Formats: sequence, C-alpha cells, structure tokens
Amino acid sequence: MTAIHDHAHHGHGEPIHPDGRSNHALPWALAMTLGFAAVEAMAGWWSGSLALLGDAGHMLTDSLALALATAASLLARRPSSPRHTYGLRRVETLAGMLNGLFMLFVVALIAWHAIERLITPQPVQAGTVIGVAALGLAINVIVAWMLSHGEGDLNTRAALLHVFGDLLGSVAALASGIVILYTGWYPADPLLSMLICGLILASTLKLLRVATHTLLEGVPDNLSLAAIGHAMAEVEGVHSIHDLHVWSLDSNHAALSAHVVLHSSQAWPTTLVALQRLLAEQFGIDHATLQPEPLPGRIVTFSSRPPSPKSAANPPRGPR
Repeated sequence: MTAIHDHAHHGHGEPIHPDGRSNHALPWALAMTLGFAAVEAMAGWWSGSLALLGDAGHMLTDSLALALATAASLLARRPSSPRHTYGLRRVETLAGMLNGLFMLFVVALIAWHAIERLITPQPVQAGTVIGVAALGLAINVIVAWMLSHGEGDLNTRAALLHVFGDLLGSVAALASGIVILYTGWYPADPLLSMLICGLILASTLKLLRVATHTLLEGVPDNLSLAAIGHAMAEVEGVHSIHDLHVWSLDSNHAALSAHVVLHSSQAWPTTLVALQRLLAEQFGIDHATLQPEPLPGRIVTFSSRPPSPKSAANPPRGPR
C-alpha cells in the first residue's frame, strides 16, 4: 500500500510577511534617551553622583539598545525570500537577546562602581542630583509610555526593559539625592544603585529565558502540545495525530506541523478545513503544515504453499 504524502499549508498561498504595523515609538525613544544621557553624564560628573553617572551610562547603553531594536524592527518586516523562507522575523528575538546580554554587562559595571563607593564614600551635591534625576524620571516615564503602547514583540519588550531600568535608575538617583540632602549620608547613593541593579537583573534574566526558548524553537508558553494534539484528534474524520511540532516564528506568531492519520482519505479536504479552523480559532495558529496519512489496514503476506498430506504420502513417480 502506498502512503499519501500530501502537504497541506494553511495560508501558504502568499509569502510570509510580518505585521504591517510599524513601531514609530522606537526612533523617538532613541532620540530622547540619547539626548538626556549626555545631559545626565555632565550633571553626574559635576555633582560627583555615582547614581547619576551610572544612570547616564545606563541611558547611553539603552540608546545603543534602542538603535539595535529600531534596526531589528525594520529588518523583521522584510518579506520572505528563497534564502529566508520565513522572512527575518527572528531578528527581533535575536536583538532582544543581545540587548539582554548587554544589560547584564551594565548591571555588573554599576554594581562594581557601587561597591567601590561603599568602600570609599565620595561627596555628592544633592541639589543637582535631585533636579536632574527628576527631569530624567519624567523623560523615562514618557518613553516607557510610548513603547508600552507600541508592538508587544520581544524586541520592543527588550527596549522597554532598558527604559524601565532607566526609570528605576532615575528613582534611585532622586531618592539618594533627597537622603543625602537631609541626612548627609553618602552611602545612600551606591546602596540605592545596587538595589536597582538587582531589580533590573531579575527582569533581564526573564527576558533572556524567553528569547532563548524562542530561538530553540520551544513550544510557546501560552500553548500546550498535549492540548493541541488531543483537540486535533477529536476533529471528525481524524483517527490520530503524530509527529506534532509547535514552535515560535517570533514572539507573536506560532507555527505547527503534524501527521494526520485519517479514517478515510476521501474526507481529507473537509477534515483539513476543520483542522485549520480549530488551530486558528482555538490556539491562534494560522501557519500549519499538515500531512494526511491513511489508516493502516491489515497487511497480508503470502508464502510458498506447503505440500498437502496426500501429496506428501503419494509422491509422483518417475519413469521406471
């Protein structure tokens, strides 16, 4: 019996294009962050505040991260090609991972300088720190609002994580300035910087876990392989499902491939439509490759017929 190898693709009539939306917030966020980083660096150097200098350095690295995110967002919208049949969607995920690794470096650098300041406290001009930190906090709130109302892809989430770190850095600088102004306790500056580093580190590790899972083609966290398989097997005309694979094309789109064993090959067109509707409506999967297979029947084998007892007892006689 010859097996059927018919690959059915839902939505494969057109090349795969990412969403037509464009995240215009990224270039604006880049310009605002880079501009204020220069202002904060000069104020931090003049006032002697590690919190301000650390936040300025953080904002500078965030500017580079936002530039990377902007470039990745543009590349991800390029259509599929014979060389990249899924397009360049995963550039956004890769950019998110690179930004996460960059954040680990920033956190380590700020923590190292904070430890130095704890060992050898330095005087800080609290008034300048408070004014610049308050302005930085306002700018970071605006940038975070812009990005949070943009796309929810992993790349934008990574950029938002950087801005969120900036926002916390501004809060730490503002708090340290207030503490130093009223108490004169200089260790408040590096201690608050280290506290913010811990908060940023937790978010960064979570981002890296999601990016790594996507690049390794793991099942998306919001989907269950078992639930999908059982739901597909319950569609009328389906006997069973095997070789089921679900993975992420990017942080917003999942793909699926599976072998579908049918009760009747003639019912495949109707069954295919039902499976496509199920995957799209119940699981949000609009890119599925389904291979139909017939239900295995009995395999009949033939061998040489053994001699009957009568013929064995009376073998043919040759010429005398």
